[in-house]
Amino acid sequence: MKAFDFSLPDQNGDLHKLSDYRGQFVVLYFYPKDETPGCTVEACSFRDNQEIFKKNGMVILGVSKDTVASHKKFAQKHNLRFTIFSDVEKKVIKKYKAWGEKKFLGRTYEGTFRKTYLIDKEGNIVKEYEKVSPLTHAAEILKDKEEINKTLE
Repeated sequence: MKAFDFSLPDQNGDLHKLSDYRGQFVVLYFYPKDETPGCTVEACSFRDNQEIFKKNGMVILGVSKDTVASHKKFAQKHNLRFTIFSDVEKKVIKKYKAWGEKKFLGRTYEGTFRKTYLIDKEGNIVKEYEKVSPLTHAAEILKDKEEINKTLE
């Protein structure tokens, strides 16, 4: 299935399109909110493994409904050297089915799901991750990419 192309501002306010990243594998991950414990753990895990992702021809792109200014602070505070997109209107989040009903402490509300897509060099979704553990997710994606590499050999 083809990944839906989009254009969003990053943490510096620069516009990017998903199609700008054709020719490399893309880890497109959606997360609820900057500076929350799980989201910070997940982002820092991607940061700590960024060189391994790069060696595997992969680029990391985060998306949340937080503002450009919020993303800039988040990226600077945690030394995140990958692109984080601001989708305040939630158009991309909804298109990728990362928005919906959530429950927390007996309360039901609408929010962003922690969800990731692995997209190949041609822009096709090769794997969808619906149940994401912030602590182990980066390693899980790298393992899956290794399996994909074996099938391409």
